[in-house]
Amino acid sequence: MSRTLSGRFGQHRASAAALVLVAALLAAGCRDARAEPVAIRIATGSPTAVYYAFGQSLATILNRELPGVRASVVVTAASAENVRLVGSGAAELGFTQADVLPASATAVQSVEAVARVYDDQLHLVAMDGGPIRTVEDLRGRRVSVGAPGSGTEITATRLLEVAHLAGDGVRRARLGLDDSVVALLAGRIDAFFFSGGLPVRAIEELAGQSATRIVDLGDWIEPLRDRYGQVYVSRDIPRSVYGVSSVITVANPNYLIVRPDLPESLVRDVTRLLMERRAELAAAHPAAGRMSPRSAIAIAPLSLHPGAAAWYRAAKP
Repeated sequence: MSRTLSGRFGQHRASAAALVLVAALLAAGCRDARAEPVAIRIATGSPTAVYYAFGQSLATILNRELPGVRASVVVTAASAENVRLVGSGAAELGFTQADVLPASATAVQSVEAVARVYDDQLHLVAMDGGPIRTVEDLRGRRVSVGAPGSGTEITATRLLEVAHLAGDGVRRARLGLDDSVVALLAGRIDAFFFSGGLPVRAIEELAGQSATRIVDLGDWIEPLRDRYGQVYVSRDIPRSVYGVSSVITVANPNYLIVRPDLPESLVRDVTRLLMERRAELAAAHPAAGRMSPRSAIAIAPLSLHPGAAAWYRAAKP
């Protein structure tokens, strides 16, 4: 072979090797880009309340079983803030009470549903032996109605309205669950409201260390339904939950909501794991064990995300 041909052959071989190297680097870059995990931020609530425990367990399951996902929880004021975060794209999933949502489906377009997960029960908590035995006893008293942006604040405010205690009827504080417990023990408030699935750990701990009363709200369920719709239902808080006298209270559903623009395949996987890992979720909090595919699709006024709807159709609840 002539020196010229040999040189040209060497140049072609070097060029081919360079092209192979460039292709390999491009391929590696594509693999690295594809390997970037999808962030799933779950808007929850107080660290001692149900949304947080449920969300932490769900995040653990998603991280373990969906390799392309990095799930984490966000501590929030709960329902109303969660709807805002998911609707604005600042979170991908979140929990909310049904009564936080507008009554019309056309007014709720910024979020969709994955599932109805369990029912919240409204707690009105006071010290046993104190002046608060009924809702009417709240008149003129210092009462925490929940943190700003919480579902508790919405439900408690509505209850006070139907009980003719709106406006100056009570001296309101707007405290989250943990701060409410501290304020009650310190005597800075006379009672507090909190809406959560049974049992609420902070209330359980309070009842374990101090003589506590949960006030019966049974008389106010029908007035709430008459004014605000059928979302509210009657539920018991039995003695076995907190070791205090059984009461009837107001309950309303909780939903796991999702950003509408999340991929259908991803939301289908989230829905599948939510239903298939109910026992694990229930170990984090008993309220999660009350889910079922049949009850999960009762999500009015929301629409199911197409990914969630696809899983339910295949599962035939």
